Amino acid sequence: MVRSFFLGALILMGAAMTTPAVAQDAQKDGGNDLLIIAHRGASGERPEHTLAAYERAIDQGADYIEPDLVVTKDGVLVSRHENEISGTTDVESREEFEDRRRSKTIDGQLTAGWFVEDFTLAELRTLRAKERLPYIRPENARYNGLYQVPTFEEIVELVKAKEAELGKRIGLYPELKHPNFLLQDEGIDSVDLLVQALKKAGYTKASDPIFIQCFEVGPLQRLDQLTDVRLVQLIHPEHESPADEPSMRYAEMATPTGLAEIAKYADGVGPHYSFVLNDDGSAKPFVADAHALDLKVHPWTLRSENTFMPPALRTNDNPRGVGALPVLMGLLVAADVDGIFTDHTAAAVMLRESGNYQP
Repeated sequence: MVRSFFLGALILMGAAMTTPAVAQDAQKDGGNDLLIIAHRGASGERPEHTLAAYERAIDQGADYIEPDLVVTKDGVLVSRHENEISGTTDVESREEFEDRRRSKTIDGQLTAGWFVEDFTLAELRTLRAKERLPYIRPENARYNGLYQVPTFEEIVELVKAKEAELGKRIGLYPELKHPNFLLQDEGIDSVDLLVQALKKAGYTKASDPIFIQCFEVGPLQRLDQLTDVRLVQLIHPEHESPADEPSMRYAEMATPTGLAEIAKYADGVGPHYSFVLNDDGSAKPFVADAHALDLKVHPWTLRSENTFMPPALRTNDNPRGVGALPVLMGLLVAADVDGIFTDHTAAAVMLRESGNYQP
């Protein structure tokens, strides 16, 4: 059965590249479109978390763009994959900031490098973004040095400008990174800063095109008391428990009982796709269990490179080679998910519109 998925991937990938996108009704049972969420922007084509990556994803048809949010020393929300920035900026080559190198224990892991919370916004703006995975995406490295670290306010401004240009709503899907660490160790309340920023930008209602996500539990529970916008609990397969709730286990949170607890404060769940699919590609009960509690399910992350694919959907041993993205997306659609995170917005939008992903 797995081999049939693999062989089908080669056929479907070719069809997806040659079949014109047809304006088809992408609605699933219940009347909800499959959301295409641009994971850190069009990060398969541009350095992640840059205005260029976000704008490219929007132009390619993303329904939502996803900025990861951390905080500067002077309390400004900015977008980086992590608060440690040596892998995503040129800070390591900047002699003037050599004395900022630190070692910190973040969520139980000792990490060395340069951290956003040790820089003012003005200092951070002198840095330039770079590709985080140059060995997998060397083409993206061509854009190294071109872009600044964007603020959340700038991302909102970009979204609203593109809404005016394109005549449609564009969603935001921010993730709070390490909020418990920032509050307990650095005295920075990223939850409060985000609520203030949302109010300023006009995102206050459940009907507004925004989801806030986090791997931690307490920050989402606080947000549930502070705002009416929709909240999503992320569930990680590799980390045993949320950083702020070590007595919990993500595996237990993914059970019907655990999902019922999540439904008390959140509107959706963002699991790794391994919670949704069995090894043979069939659906696990996770989506049905979540839907029974009116929780949306947005699994992460669809990337086209072999290194990120399940073994059965890799086309060869080259980690940079193109895997069977159409098959993986089709299996998730068949499992009735409500949206997907992807690094490859254009491919996902084309597949959604053409329907050429079913195995």
